[in-house]
Amino acid sequence: MSLRIILCGALGHMGRAVIEQVRSKNAQIVGDGNDSYIIECGIDPFAGRSGENPGFPVYDSFEAVPEDIDADVIIDFSHFSLTRPLLGFAKERRLPLVLCTTAISSDDLALAAEVSADIPVFRSANMSIGIALLKKLIRESESFLGDDFDVEIVEKHHNRKLDAPSGTALALADAVSEAKEGGFDYVFDRSARREKRGKRELGISAVRGGNIVGDHSVMFISDNEIIELSHHAMSRSVFADGSLRAAAFLAGKEPGLYGMDDMV
Repeated sequence: MSLRIILCGALGHMGRAVIEQVRSKNAQIVGDGNDSYIIECGIDPFAGRSGENPGFPVYDSFEAVPEDIDADVIIDFSHFSLTRPLLGFAKERRLPLVLCTTAISSDDLALAAEVSADIPVFRSANMSIGIALLKKLIRESESFLGDDFDVEIVEKHHNRKLDAPSGTALALADAVSEAKEGGFDYVFDRSARREKRGKRELGISAVRGGNIVGDHSVMFISDNEIIELSHHAMSRSVFADGSLRAAAFLAGKEPGLYGMDDMV
């Protein structure tokens, strides 16, 4: 089977990673040996200005994409400012959507949920299979360790990342909070506070520097020991691979809102 893709954000760092992953997968036996990936076209506001030729047409707007483009799914690694028009485009074309962009507003996430009544929408703050496993492990850890352990999250990313804390850090915080009766109170900045740490406090710290792809650590801290569960992304290909897995997962799915937990 060939999975035909429209790649939104085709000329960005993650768009390039998806292209490389497609080339890698097509160069080896994929799945049962009959699967392949085809990028039919890309969408990127910088199309025509960058001078890049990724080997498929790239359009600078959703309106510019020809009606006769034959695709099975959209993979989005663009910018949160494009989320609303992207959702409209996917709904109009009746195409399943893998929504990988970070820092999407709560209003646009609500719109994605509405659109999922008409098309399958896959949404995850992090496309790594390892992060999905980490969420499961920290839920179990909080349930077992309980109130004797404080919880802190530290995330590290490259110096070009716009949002802080990362969407993944917030998703991890939500996962551990789900396992605590009454949940946690998230604290992002202690610089203006002159008080001891509360028992329901969950601190989230962000580090930005260099070319860190993505590191996330969840620490369970008692008076006598520290248990640390971590995930370190070695390259962007881990997220690109996850997006392709999600695209294949959506094939043939009914309209609805899906995530990594559904796929894993």
